Amino acid sequence: MATRMKRTLTQGTIIAAMLWLATSDFANSRLPESVELGLEPAAGTWRATSNAALPALNPVTFFFKNILPTKATTAPKPRLTERTLHVRKGDTLMNLLLHADVPRGEAHLAIEALSKSYDPRKLKPGTEIVLRYLSAPAHEKSAKKTATSETFDGIRVSLRYDQDIVVTRNNAGKFIPKTVEKRVLNELVHTGAQIKTSLFEAADRADIPTNVIVELIHAYSFDIDFQREIRSGDKFEMMYERFLDEEGQVVHNGNLLYARLVIRGKPLKIYRFSPQKGVVDYFNTKGQSVRKALMRTPVDGARISSHFGKRRHPILGYTRMHRGVDFAARRGTPVLASGNGIVERANRYGGYGKYIRIRHNSRFKTAYAHLKGFANGIRKGKRVKQGQVIGYVGTTGRSTGPHLHYEVHERSRQINPMRLSLPSGLKLGGEALASFEKSRSEVDRLAADLPLQSLLASTK
Repeated sequence: MATRMKRTLTQGTIIAAMLWLATSDFANSRLPESVELGLEPAAGTWRATSNAALPALNPVTFFFKNILPTKATTAPKPRLTERTLHVRKGDTLMNLLLHADVPRGEAHLAIEALSKSYDPRKLKPGTEIVLRYLSAPAHEKSAKKTATSETFDGIRVSLRYDQDIVVTRNNAGKFIPKTVEKRVLNELVHTGAQIKTSLFEAADRADIPTNVIVELIHAYSFDIDFQREIRSGDKFEMMYERFLDEEGQVVHNGNLLYARLVIRGKPLKIYRFSPQKGVVDYFNTKGQSVRKALMRTPVDGARISSHFGKRRHPILGYTRMHRGVDFAARRGTPVLASGNGIVERANRYGGYGKYIRIRHNSRFKTAYAHLKGFANGIRKGKRVKQGQVIGYVGTTGRSTGPHLHYEVHERSRQINPMRLSLPSGLKLGGEALASFEKSRSEVDRLAADLPLQSLLASTK
């Protein structure tokens, strides 16, 4: 029992002993040789040393220096250092790690762990890769200089503006992947501009991101010919998402939620809405999808350089029927599929040069000629979606300069693409229409509450 009491001696008892030592006659005496103070730790008995070695020792000082146990010295924690790399065209993750002097075996194990959450073959140029190292003191050469050794601890891959995948070692030294959500701020941006020369010029003047204005053009391109119908004095407004990191830097420009385009005084509103899981589209105020079977213009930022009809051929020198529309654009400008369909041919085709033809249904086909090249995966039999990049503007075949020759075939007869009238797509009804109207009212409220160029922020 006495041993147990000694082992459970409280802090209060120790303090009381210290006070007694300081105020009693014992404080002025010399310590007898080999006095047992009766403080037993978990193992062994603490005893004072001989008083012969401690002349006129203050008992309190003695208590702190010799009775209370001292803390064990803790080893310094490893220091994490990071090195940032960026993927370039043709890079593989293995090559990046090897060029950074990561041992091949460790690089293989880290990539193998990453593959459980993400396919490293899908890395795109510009992707940020962070290499993680742990630095710990190896041995002390002198009082002022310490040598260090670095251990490869893993990698961090920035997949999206709001998500990373981190591969690190666990306590057993095995590489383990985990997904890390990044804290971002979601803003709604309400902006707009009056058009003076072109929609792109007005968007640039209003500091509107390119991907957002392109999304607006795609949404309106079923009804509006941006090369011929836009006039000086027309105007537009829009509301879109923007994401910022914790330092306030823009890391991503999100979806276009709402737009209002005024052409010759006539306003046209569209709203982004998802009527069912996996389906997102733009609808007018009546719940009618703006999407049609075919787009009018399959290339962005181009001007019509030659219309459908008879013309003097620029190379052959005589008048003949021009059975398509030519869009002049810079070499390499993406060409989009006008509608969903199946590629019938993608090869060289006489004077058309590099040529693609898509069958959309039993009635319509579209053709794209003088291409510089085809997009990855575009070949005969490939199924494509409306707005998908299928090729790039060029000047192959019988051509005098970079442009897209675009044709629409109706039951094997070439017709004027600019006069094509097609029925609209999905029309909402029932619960879907009620849900859309509720969503539209909320967007209208936000647009009314946010003056142009204002922000509404929330944390994601």
